[in-house]
Amino acid sequence: MKGELRVAGAPISWGVCEVPGWGYQLPPERVLTEMAGLGLTAAEFGPEGFLPADPAGRAATLRRHGLGAVGGFLPVVLHEPGAGPVIDQALDDFAAAGAEVLVLAAATGRDGYDTRPELDDAAWKTLLASLDLAAAHAADRGLVATLHPHVGTLVERPDEVRRVLDGSVIPLCLDSGHLLIGGTDPAQLAREAAGRVAHAHLKDVDAAWADRVRGGQVSYTEAVAAGLYRPLGQGDVDVAGLVGALRGAGYQGWFVLEQDTVLTAEPAGPGPAGDVRASLAYLRSLSLPSRGDDPPNPPARTARDKPDRGRSARA
Repeated sequence: MKGELRVAGAPISWGVCEVPGWGYQLPPERVLTEMAGLGLTAAEFGPEGFLPADPAGRAATLRRHGLGAVGGFLPVVLHEPGAGPVIDQALDDFAAAGAEVLVLAAATGRDGYDTRPELDDAAWKTLLASLDLAAAHAADRGLVATLHPHVGTLVERPDEVRRVLDGSVIPLCLDSGHLLIGGTDPAQLAREAAGRVAHAHLKDVDAAWADRVRGGQVSYTEAVAAGLYRPLGQGDVDVAGLVGALRGAGYQGWFVLEQDTVLTAEPAGPGPAGDVRASLAYLRSLSLPSRGDDPPNPPARTARDKPDRGRSARA
């Protein structure tokens, strides 16, 4: 691989998830030890309760395992008034813990990611205003807030992604798996809107299962349990094209490995770490341009092996 990518891990790759009843939850000691053992040097925080609540304790826990703080994923109800204090508290905590990025998702207010409402124009106006507020308040603290298009949230489909790009200044967390499942070609989006991408979650997807989710034949959770997500290079996402497009456009952010997993019990053998190791090996096998070797794409808008049957994946 020509040049070095900033690669981090995420606890969801070890099955640690914010969704109630998601599956067996591994303790931080195992997850962080295995991350470090794979050679990762930074991590996202994971859901509330995984790491200590106080920012100093959170940072110290990561540091004890040789890991830096990237930031983390936060689902927030953005289409109703009142999101500001929740976002500000998260930004204050992230800044105090030494993080760089807040990854927002436009939560529905329901548990899980299997159903979602449709928004009217007034709710969309509130959502977009909340995103701009988050972007501005993050910048005030020296952080970056991003919006994560995500299955089962209010920004999932291509038209919804475009509405955020056109109606807000917030940059994106480009998640290769959720975009594909929602109907967007993630590599094409990376080529067309690299200037709006400030963070990246890398995952691979079995397109046949993605089609079934999109068509309503199975729920998102059912597809995850059946092997929707794959280690990088073993699915249908053009991971090399996506990474190459961002790299060539000068992207300097994180690439977070998120081969997200549901565990039914304590895993035997390598467990989830085996899939993360496979994804790392794939990334290291790529021949990519150094940052800025290719002309950058104009921004959309300027702004400040399938898992075994005991596990599966989510983002």
